[in-house]
Amino acid sequence: MEKVEVKDLLEAGVHFGHLTRKWDPNMAPYIYMERNGIHIINLYKTAAKIEEASSALHKIAASGKKILFVATKKQAKDIVAEKSTAVSMPYITERWPGGMLTNFVTIRKAVKKMSMIDKMKKDGTFNTLSKKERLQVERLRAKLEKNLGSIADMTRLPGALFVVDIKREHIAVKEAQKLNIPIFAMVDTNSDPREVDYVIPANDDASKSIEKILSIVTSAIAEGLSERKADKSAKDEDDDIEEVVETPEVAAIIDEEDEE
Repeated sequence: MEKVEVKDLLEAGVHFGHLTRKWDPNMAPYIYMERNGIHIINLYKTAAKIEEASSALHKIAASGKKILFVATKKQAKDIVAEKSTAVSMPYITERWPGGMLTNFVTIRKAVKKMSMIDKMKKDGTFNTLSKKERLQVERLRAKLEKNLGSIADMTRLPGALFVVDIKREHIAVKEAQKLNIPIFAMVDTNSDPREVDYVIPANDDASKSIEKILSIVTSAIAEGLSERKADKSAKDEDDDIEEVVETPEVAAIIDEEDEE
């Protein structure tokens, strides 16, 4: 896993917190100082916390579980969509659909509706509909794609949540807490770090800072995924060897060898 350099975090502006009057006192352990009415985050603590979070995310990815990324604020949306797509992880960058986790069955039904519409288009059923019906179905498909398209492949609850701005995404955080899903998050000086299992104290408002943190954690996830792939192909090779040994011809040769 890549070593986190404090210098790089500094260049990306990860250390800029919120105005001192907007702070959450529970963030005190992560604050280095106050400058011009703004809290400055201790980047040595941020670097240590990123490494801790990356190591845990690496394990989750290697175990085959999905990590759901959540960020609906303007400056984070595109970065989150790009970074999570690169490591084939689901993400929510539009509105958080209430019950996304706690009522997962209903959400899955909506995703299935999307595939049904696609199937209708393929098998020609769509063309038999009236013009008005076609328009309604098209609108529904577009709405579902916008809100849920990025989680279409998430067939079960995620193994973890990665959140940018826990204050803004408080509903997602509450649902994950209810289901004991581990929460990883970029936590700014105006938020309560006690809400999160893996806190990354960081500026969650600047796109440069968000991009930096996400690059590091998704690179750890990518390593976890390739580790899983390597383990899987090694296991498949072992299975192939076992299958060969089980054929009567090979078994007879092995028996002869043993007798000698």
